[in-house]
Amino acid sequence: MPLAHQPAGRRERNKQAKLDRITAAARELFAEHGVDDVTTQQIADKADIGTGTLFLYVKSKGELLLLVQNAAYAEALEQGRAAAELIADPLEAVLAIIRPVVECNRKQVENGRTYLREMVFGDLGEPHHRDAIAIVAQTEQAVAAVLGRDTRLHAGQAMTLAHIVSAVMFLSMAAHPGTAPEVDDIVQDISAQLVVLLRR
Repeated sequence: MPLAHQPAGRRERNKQAKLDRITAAARELFAEHGVDDVTTQQIADKADIGTGTLFLYVKSKGELLLLVQNAAYAEALEQGRAAAELIADPLEAVLAIIRPVVECNRKQVENGRTYLREMVFGDLGEPHHRDAIAIVAQTEQAVAAVLGRDTRLHAGQAMTLAHIVSAVMFLSMAAHPGTAPEVDDIVQDISAQLVVLLRR
């Protein structure tokens, strides 16, 4: 007979409470000032912990940004998946998946660009980096599922196209240094490229 789920002990609850405070403090400070203008000391102070304690949970400010942003990106992906289910046209369905991700990325342009950089160049051994890469994989799986509606494509082809779509999306989001283009402009840029890719 399986054991009943045991409630978390006091130590685990305290650890989770500290992590929640750290995440909330970082989210607020990053949104208000941008990741580059926030120090780990400010985050620790706002979370009411020591800087040494902060580094028990994350090794760097970039890793902290991944922690904060991953949940928002996962939520954006779920919104996109739900929207895509209601759209028959494959290109429009793919764009429905992509749009909320672009919107999430552009809420704070500096943070969005830093998040993309951390995803590409971050420490593969860090759990929040692994979580970010997992969200990318889930996005590609969602796109592949849409493309797989075309019976002329086998699963491997749909997945290969989804990898290309992912690259187009991330490059389009990162390709505007020093500017903050509207979400519609970025989605239109992605759409123009995907028309060539998907409507052959």
